[in-house]
Amino acid sequence: MIIQLSSGQGPAECELAVSLLFQSLVGEYPDLKAVSMKEGSKAGTYSSIIAETEQDLSRLEGSVQWICRSPYRPEHKRKNWFVDISVIPECEQTKREAEIRFERFHCGGKGGQNVNKVETGVRLIHIPTGITVTSVEERSQYMNKKRAMEKLELELQKLERQARERQENAAWKEHSRIVRGQAVRVYEGMGFKLKK
Repeated sequence: MIIQLSSGQGPAECELAVSLLFQSLVGEYPDLKAVSMKEGSKAGTYSSIIAETEQDLSRLEGSVQWICRSPYRPEHKRKNWFVDISVIPECEQTKREAEIRFERFHCGGKGGQNVNKVETGVRLIHIPTGITVTSVEERSQYMNKKRAMEKLELELQKLERQARERQENAAWKEHSRIVRGQAVRVYEGMGFKLKK
């Protein structure tokens, strides 16, 4: 699962809360690893952290409240800071050998007597996506299969690039949206203690 911790358009205090929340979650879920981190306006703060884990953290999706006087502006009256936890849709892994159907066929054209006697043409079908590629350029089935795999790989890479772009767009939309109130979790003080 991929999650994003975000300060949205919040000030430096919210960016600090993102950093503290990430440290707290790593303590709770040791396999949580940062995939990308966007630094905040102050040292050690982050406006956004995208992380992945094998755990299902969907119950944490929503806003997180941090109750603390500002460590940057002691005279500031505000002491409630909000950050967001969002689940980001994952890119699907598109290439697996078991998901590719291999077909052979006779192909006409150059290649002498071998062409019509042996099934040298190759068709590969990627079952999950329905992408089909063929190769008839080479004289041997082995070489055509190799050529077809290269073509399929290019098509799957294009698909994965598009999926990554959609994922990044989803992450950016979530970064801009924070709902205050109805916090899924509340933390208190500079020690960032979870309020029960």
